Amino acid sequence: TYDVCEVHPGPNLNMIVGANGTGKSSIVCAICLGLAGKPSFIGRADKVGLFVKQGCLKGLVEIELSKTPDNIIITREIQVLNNTSAWFINRKPATLKTVEEQIAALNIQVDNLCQFLPQDKVGEFAKLSKIELLEATEKSIGPPEMYQFHCELKNFREKERELEVNMHSIEIESSDYREISIIKCNNLCRDKANSLEKMRQRIERYKQDVERYHERKRHLDLIEMLERKRPWVEYENVRQQHEEVKQSRDQAKEELKSLKELQSPVTKKIQETEEYFKSLDMKIRDKAAEIRDTSQKCKQKQEALEMKDKQIEEIHQALRMKKDEEMDRQRKIHNTHKLIEDWKNELNTIEVSENLQPQTDAVNNELKKLQEERANIDSDISDITAEKMNQEREKKRIIDRLGQLNNIMNMKEENLKGRFRDTHSALMWLRKNKDKFKKKVCEPMMLEINMKDNRHAKYVENHISANDMRAFVFESQEDMEMFLMRDHQKLRVNAVCAPAESCAESLPSRPIEELHRYGFFSYLRELFDAPRPVMSYLCSQYRVHDVPVGTEKTRNMIERV
Repeated sequence: TYDVCEVHPGPNLNMIVGANGTGKSSIVCAICLGLAGKPSFIGRADKVGLFVKQGCLKGLVEIELSKTPDNIIITREIQVLNNTSAWFINRKPATLKTVEEQIAALNIQVDNLCQFLPQDKVGEFAKLSKIELLEATEKSIGPPEMYQFHCELKNFREKERELEVNMHSIEIESSDYREISIIKCNNLCRDKANSLEKMRQRIERYKQDVERYHERKRHLDLIEMLERKRPWVEYENVRQQHEEVKQSRDQAKEELKSLKELQSPVTKKIQETEEYFKSLDMKIRDKAAEIRDTSQKCKQKQEALEMKDKQIEEIHQALRMKKDEEMDRQRKIHNTHKLIEDWKNELNTIEVSENLQPQTDAVNNELKKLQEERANIDSDISDITAEKMNQEREKKRIIDRLGQLNNIMNMKEENLKGRFRDTHSALMWLRKNKDKFKKKVCEPMMLEINMKDNRHAKYVENHISANDMRAFVFESQEDMEMFLMRDHQKLRVNAVCAPAESCAESLPSRPIEELHRYGFFSYLRELFDAPRPVMSYLCSQYRVHDVPVGTEKTRNMIERV
């Protein structure tokens, strides 16, 4: 039995098909009980509460009947405990008698085996006589007056028989009353004979009507049979085809099952490999972000290192100049000391003492100046030496960092090799054959693009397609065609050609300052660095110079934007 079941019959033949125990009879029982039928009509139970699903306290049957001008809805609510029913018409309370009147008005007879034949009443239907079948048929499909006429006809026949019996009894009465009553009997017989003749004529008319009805019914049955015969043949053909397809499907299912069993280890391994690749993709994204961040820092350090190299070179040059000045000063000091020694010797040899004090003071002053200058130079040399050591330490640290970045780039290339082997092979070929190209050729964009701030990498990744991120960029169409041939290598790689007229310096349609009020802080081009051909291509194809990047404020103002 059902918890809930809703059936929508159509205007033609309706069939409920299913295996034993699937609830076909439950639907039939619900129709009978919902149309004010008694449990005895079904022959399965004597109480209406026994038709409710076991474990439930009540059951509900609702039937909508077609009627002009509006349909009527009959509802029967069955209580199991007291075995009673509540009736509703159009969801308003009603009595059983009112429901029976509505059903009778529609000529619905659930107690007529010619209209409603449950499974348990088939034997009883087979035992019906021809007379009973005729009466049931008249009730089922004929107009209401047809059965009434039939009943009147039977009553007239009974009266005719009674008259014949009375006439026979009158004939055997005593002769004393024969002459007296014969006139009355003749008159009565004449009246009865007239009535009987009229009845016979009416019966003949009814018989003709019945014969015409049966003939019409035979014709309709023949038409219906002929109408059904052709689709049945077509159905048989389609059913045979269906059986063949079903057998093929079952065979294919068996083959598929065996193939799946054979493929199960490989499928499991593929799933594990896919999960491993997913984890690798996540790691690659993290490493790529770290590489972009480190590359940006490396670029900044490289620029700082170059500036430091220039400063060191300037300091070396200044140091050489200072050394030359120091050598000149030392020579001057040496010459001055020699001159002083000569003057002292000359002073000792002079017999006549002269006043040389002014000359001595001048020489001492000059010597003092030279010593002060030497002290300043020594201090500058010490500072330059300390600065040089600091610069060398910074240079060593940057070189070590560059080595680490090279290792990361190697890891990035290994990842490229694992995911896009053809692209990696083409990259190796390009590095060995750069001299074959007339103009500059850029490696895949994912290796050439350097983010200024790693937090903004998601904007670039979402805006630029994955196919272009692993594409080589050419300045010359001829170079790109030659690269794609690659000595007739059959590698599947992506390549694009930068516009002939560079778009790298294209200006946005409006200054970013005008968009600050909407939360936009920069255009996409300003968030990363790339070689000029790559930037030109991205400006041409993706308009990165005119794509503003917003913040959470932009998301909140998305309708206004």
